[in-house]
Amino acid sequence: MLSAKSLFQEILDNDESFALFCSIAASGESQGGWENARIAALVPESQRALTPKITRHGADEDKHGRIFNALLKKRGLQPVPVPADTDYTMLLERNGIGLAHRRLERDEPLTVQDIVTYLAHSRVTEQRASEQMDLLRKHFADHPDLGRAVRMISDDEDSHLAYCHEELLRFAYAGHGRAIQRTLRECALAEIRVYRDVSLAVMAHMGRILNWSRPRAATLAAGIHAVYAYERLAGWRRMVSLRTPDRRNALGGPATQEPEAA
Repeated sequence: MLSAKSLFQEILDNDESFALFCSIAASGESQGGWENARIAALVPESQRALTPKITRHGADEDKHGRIFNALLKKRGLQPVPVPADTDYTMLLERNGIGLAHRRLERDEPLTVQDIVTYLAHSRVTEQRASEQMDLLRKHFADHPDLGRAVRMISDDEDSHLAYCHEELLRFAYAGHGRAIQRTLRECALAEIRVYRDVSLAVMAHMGRILNWSRPRAATLAAGIHAVYAYERLAGWRRMVSLRTPDRRNALGGPATQEPEAA
């Protein structure tokens, strides 16, 4: 029976597919770490109180990248090149979502609107990350090799999402509500397209590695397209709502340390 658990177990059991999975994940997390570090360095004077939280966000992303690389090392594997069509972070940037790298590379303070854009982009992408890690946590929280890493990353992603809700609500109360909703909608609609395309690309690469049959590959592709159809119709709305999170000041402290042996 084809299920999320059996699919990931198959990827996990093969060294080549596991190396690709971890390399894609580590690359995305490392890019997120760099972006947050640059944003923290360029926060406008009026929003300096956000700097420690943005710094913590970036530190968490860097930590996640190290965890995925440690999982490879534990298996005696090396990172592999990330195919361009699976690079979720860069594909989002090419679609005009978030703050462009060329903007972050300049030593020029960001504007308040830039910070709103960053938070809206993060609110959408952290929703996806939180859901994906929740799925892995559901099936692999007790796995002897992955369990501790999965639990830690999942908890971090939930904290990142709570932080985005809390800070966006603060900006909304300060008069940025319309801009926030407009940006959230644009980000969400672009993200679901990119997520569909990246998912199809990842499954295509995994299928070649694992020698999936054409019917199986077609079934997985159809499932990805069905998820996109739902998200395009109504599912994107979960990414644009704002609520007071149960976790308050979720990024108010130092980053937790990754497991020594992952």
